[in-house]
Amino acid sequence: MVVASRCCSVILYVALAAVLGSVLGLGEDLDRPLIGPPGSPIRLQESDPGLQKALQFAEERYNRGSNAMHLRRVSRLLSATKQLVKGIRYTIAAELSNTQCKKSAMLRTCDFYPETPKLKTEVCVFEIWDIPWQGTSTLLKQKCQPAVEAQVTETNEVKDQSTKQPLEESLELLGQFKEFMVKYNKDYSSQEEADRRLRIFHQNLKTAEKIQSLDQGSAEYGVTKFSDLTEEEFRSAYLNPLLSQWTLHRSMKPARPARNPAPASWDWREHGAVSPVKNQGMCGSCWAFSVTGNIEGQWFLKNGTLLSLSEQELVDCDGLDQACRGGLPSNAYEAIEKLGGLETETDYSYTGHKQSCGFTTGKVAAYINSSVELSKDESDIAAWLAESGPVSVALNAFAMQFYRKGVSHPLKIFCNPWMIDHAVLLVGYGERKNVPFWAIKNSWGEDYGEQGYYYLYRGSKLCGINMMCSSAVVT
Repeated sequence: MVVASRCCSVILYVALAAVLGSVLGLGEDLDRPLIGPPGSPIRLQESDPGLQKALQFAEERYNRGSNAMHLRRVSRLLSATKQLVKGIRYTIAAELSNTQCKKSAMLRTCDFYPETPKLKTEVCVFEIWDIPWQGTSTLLKQKCQPAVEAQVTETNEVKDQSTKQPLEESLELLGQFKEFMVKYNKDYSSQEEADRRLRIFHQNLKTAEKIQSLDQGSAEYGVTKFSDLTEEEFRSAYLNPLLSQWTLHRSMKPARPARNPAPASWDWREHGAVSPVKNQGMCGSCWAFSVTGNIEGQWFLKNGTLLSLSEQELVDCDGLDQACRGGLPSNAYEAIEKLGGLETETDYSYTGHKQSCGFTTGKVAAYINSSVELSKDESDIAAWLAESGPVSVALNAFAMQFYRKGVSHPLKIFCNPWMIDHAVLLVGYGERKNVPFWAIKNSWGEDYGEQGYYYLYRGSKLCGINMMCSSAVVT
């Protein structure tokens, strides 16, 4: 479905913060599996045939239950996922707007109103359970709220955006792209490829603006070193699809609770337990970096020495995981125990691709005895971290591609905790201007975020940050 520009220009993305967060009441729903044990929620493109069918069903049911005179149809798809659980469960967030047709007409042939006030757009969330082999669809949930229109801000400065010429916009875009290429040392193989990357860069600027308008924290989003990558390229090169495959997760022993409540703030960087930020490159090996970071902290706390340990050993020698195609921290701990330990980064250096296992027992620099899984309560996690060291965690990386600085606080509906796709290291927590945060060591180099760190709002189980907290045990 093509979004009507007249609709999009009036309904602000930022309005979704008020609508989809508290009004639609999605917080609790997103903190649990959809039906029974979760399968693998998958983000959908608008062209997906099953999604198109589900959207038509949602429109039909919406109009059947509406008392409005005119039919409404989807004017913009905001988010869509599906999950295979005894059928297919679709979770859809969309805007629906008035058409010029009365209810007796065929919806597919109805145009939107050209006049903005008559559109009367609503933001809705639908949950639809489709059982294809039975030919049945069921509407499990429908929650709608009028979208908030743009607010006019009074100012003494007169700005006429319509006078900005396309040429000026093009020159500004080219300038931004050139600055991006120089800063991140980008070099393309042909003019055709450079043109393609420019188009992607332009689209990503718009995406970053949307994410910025939706963010409820203090984060700044914009140009990053990933700004010339499509979402699919970014996900396949830097993220970890296996983390959301919950059926693959092995059970772990529960960690002992912390002896004392969490202090107001804590940062293991200030206590010598965190090595410098590393770079996984274009390899989905975040799981290895998360685990080695945790073990570096545990070894430091046990022996007083901070070592930089080898991720490449796990990429090459962990037969339970899939190297650059993803892995699970729980598997990595088990592999390290079987191998007998980890070599240092110096002895087994990182290449960013799988090669034959070159592990040597005689070069083991650190070992672990077992591993444990932490509580999913964020207060308990903070207390355990402050007492026992940095924690291996995983999260939904929705807001991370264009993150630059500040405390990120994306809407839950766009950061589903059951769609975890990136493993990182929790090194501390605290507050900035009374806003609670988690300090997260990432593995995308020091030129990402705040010197390689990502700061996420703490206290609402955001992006599934509490779902996969674990640690090695060194005795």
